[in-house]
Amino acid sequence: MSRILPFFIFLMVLGCKKTAVAEADLHYLNGYWEIDEVEFPDGSIKEYGMNPSIDFIHLQENEGYRKKMQPKFDGTYSTSNDLETFSISEVTDGFTLQYQNDFSEWEEKLVQLDSTSFAVINQEGVTYSYKRFEPIKIPK
Repeated sequence: MSRILPFFIFLMVLGCKKTAVAEADLHYLNGYWEIDEVEFPDGSIKEYGMNPSIDFIHLQENEGYRKKMQPKFDGTYSTSNDLETFSISEVTDGFTLQYQNDFSEWEEKLVQLDSTSFAVINQEGVTYSYKRFEPIKIPK
């Protein structure tokens, strides 16, 4: 019995692991991101290879914007002046991103975030997974 008790304590600690996104990690959203895959409510997955456009996200004090960028081979980016502004709100089990423009309003729940990836789920149950953008380096 004394050998089993530490094993059960270990399982309880492992089972109580917090999976929600921490406020201290929100700064990881800043930067360039490319979509990795989309998972639909029926379980089907669409994977992405090379992406012609990426997202640039800027966040400061729970307010931010997302802008589409097109990377060029010389290391620069082209873009339009269009951007989507958002705010982040803390909810019971994490954070949501609320978007609003002249045409619509929507929100996405932040379900995973670290320095190399993040994922959001929208109101229709579609999960979008992103990975940190790594530019292609062509030797000169």
